[in-house]
Amino acid sequence: MKIGIDLGGSKTEAILIDNKGKEIFRKRIKTENNYQGTIEGIELLIKGIESNFGVVKSIGIGMPGVVSNDTSLVKNANSIWLNNKPLKKDLETSLNKEINLENDANCFALSEAVDGAGKNYHVVFGVIIGTGVGGGVVINKKVIQGCNNIGGEWGHISLPNRTKDEKKYSNKCYCGHEGCMETYVSGPGFSSIFNSKYNENFDSYQIIEGFNKGDNRCIESLKAYVDHLARGLSIIVNTLDPNIIVLGGGMSNINYIYDNISDQLKKYVFSDTMHTIVVKNFHGDSGGVRGAAWL
Repeated sequence: MKIGIDLGGSKTEAILIDNKGKEIFRKRIKTENNYQGTIEGIELLIKGIESNFGVVKSIGIGMPGVVSNDTSLVKNANSIWLNNKPLKKDLETSLNKEINLENDANCFALSEAVDGAGKNYHVVFGVIIGTGVGGGVVINKKVIQGCNNIGGEWGHISLPNRTKDEKKYSNKCYCGHEGCMETYVSGPGFSSIFNSKYNENFDSYQIIEGFNKGDNRCIESLKAYVDHLARGLSIIVNTLDPNIIVLGGGMSNINYIYDNISDQLKKYVFSDTMHTIVVKNFHGDSGGVRGAAWL
């Protein structure tokens, strides 16, 4: 059996699966927005599972941010109380167990590569397009972290060939740079560009609703969104050349993307053929916690 923990900013979820991926147990609790409370919540979930199902040796945890290879401290986490903390060491001390700790986008990619939409492919690129933008690289069902532990972080590359309008209507990224993919293809980025351009106060759901009702502004915005997505993903295809790109996060539920993304990608990929397919995730919101278990 394998335990997976998905450590989010508002909730922490635990899952127990067998070695074929069958779900045995699942529980979700509120994440305490402080470091010690976070550790105690994870400990509570794991001990609760073991009290009912016996000792489990394989434990994986997906988290925002990564553990620095240089300092062994957490970095780049939007759950800021985790940053600069020795989370892996403290959890292993608290639990008296060895654990696997990994970025949540990498967990999503691994889940889809092992028994999801990418299970029949060698090179899988998992994409998160939700509140933020992230990604993970899995080759032969192994997460590729990279020497800086930022493998797959395509959300902080710049949108290629930005026009004057695209520069005008986008916001500066929280990372401090201009033009990041996250400011264009995240849910908040998508709505921010629309609102700046049309002086509205729509969220992404209202824009999609407007698209479905035939609002020309919303139609043009969604067309631009898919073009932005294709331009960003073309860099991934031109460098990694994956067999499959699996989309996750709230924006991945927009069907219009899958009807149009391949044609858009072909415009930007450096090849006369484009065999990489772009698909929706198989496991939905369970991808992160299942991927943590598969670690």
